[in-house]
Amino acid sequence: MTNQYSPAEFRINRRHAIRVGGLSVLGLGLSDYFSLQRLQASANQAKAKSCILIWLEGGPSHLEMFDPKPDAPIEVRGPMESIATSITGIRINECMQQTSQLMEDLAIIRSVTSPLGEHNFGTHYLMTGYKPTPALEYPYIGSVIAQTSQQDTVLPPNIAIPRFTNNISGNGFLPSAAQPFSIGGNPQRQDFKVRDLDFYNGLNIPRIDRRRKIVAAFDQFTAQRDLSSNANDSDLERAFNLLSSEQAKAAFNLSEESAETRNRYGMGDPVGQSCLLARRLIQRGVPFVTVNNAGWDTHANIDNLKKRYATDRNAKLPSFDRALAALITDLKQSGMLAETLVVVMGEFGRTPKVNPNGGRDHWPRVFSIAMAGGGIRGGQVYGTSNPLGEFPKDHPVTPADITSTIFTLLGIDPSYELHTIDGRPVRVAPDHANVIRPLIG
Repeated sequence: MTNQYSPAEFRINRRHAIRVGGLSVLGLGLSDYFSLQRLQASANQAKAKSCILIWLEGGPSHLEMFDPKPDAPIEVRGPMESIATSITGIRINECMQQTSQLMEDLAIIRSVTSPLGEHNFGTHYLMTGYKPTPALEYPYIGSVIAQTSQQDTVLPPNIAIPRFTNNISGNGFLPSAAQPFSIGGNPQRQDFKVRDLDFYNGLNIPRIDRRRKIVAAFDQFTAQRDLSSNANDSDLERAFNLLSSEQAKAAFNLSEESAETRNRYGMGDPVGQSCLLARRLIQRGVPFVTVNNAGWDTHANIDNLKKRYATDRNAKLPSFDRALAALITDLKQSGMLAETLVVVMGEFGRTPKVNPNGGRDHWPRVFSIAMAGGGIRGGQVYGTSNPLGEFPKDHPVTPADITSTIFTLLGIDPSYELHTIDGRPVRVAPDHANVIRPLIG
């Protein structure tokens, strides 16, 4: 049976266990009890209440972003320059001018390493901390948060903007209720609306409520529900909650933001408006939001990442720079950065040498991620790659280490166990994972 207890739903001490006649009365064994105790202790020490994962789908080039090599040969350093940041000695890509002035809030990890250079496998490893295996698909970070969080809002606890990546399911072995809710649509459009939040012809709240009651009545005839029944019930419940709550629907309404704010994030940029929507959702209690920004698989013409810099607001690097800087600034000014963890990563990096097509191919041996807020000590670079950006020079970091660190910041003990449908206990992070302590302030 899947473990669905949250620390707030289950608070128990030894005296109470004896009073109710033992833990077995509650359907829990000693391992569940001690696991929940560890989860409660970790939650009390959480640095962050929520997380925004900016997923750069396709594999962003570390050499064109957070780990430029200005002294390397031209075939390594590529067609772009680097610029200084607000922290002496730290340089990043020339297109990231706004981000460069917020370096005191950022921590860059330049020594992430993986053996997996294929999109699906790389995504699974980075998002779950586990190397993929045909025996089991592990849940990604957002689904673990959804499964373990105490939520006091009708909004889904795990939301993807505008969609979740197609490379993995997300919830893995967890119930469908932990799956990311993909909003669909294009947040940059003036008429943007979240799909399925308005009624179809002939539908209204009373009719949907009657359907819920019919489904509940049928459930009472079944002693044990199968997986498909659980999936349908949770989806129907989530849809009903969203449709019936004007407050929930208003959370997705970007037209409530001023033109100045929308322009600051980048009015014509999907990643900018997605980050703005992520901020609105976090403000309203959603614990995990994934912003999925596709188009980073640059096998040819890597200079297109900044192409038409002065006139094209949709060029990848300047659009990303604008969005990240606006998000961090907004969170900081509103006092939310300290409790909101922002993570920027993709499935791998790019080859150290520019290929004959002017692009870079997949390169998992070393790449970079960036983190801010939520207990992260900014103004630092952790780990380095060698002078040609080929492999870690020191402090190698695995995806397992990254997920373990994220869970720790969000108040989840990396050793906490979830359960597969057949009752197998699985840690949220591998037992060989290490928390990157120097990142935590």
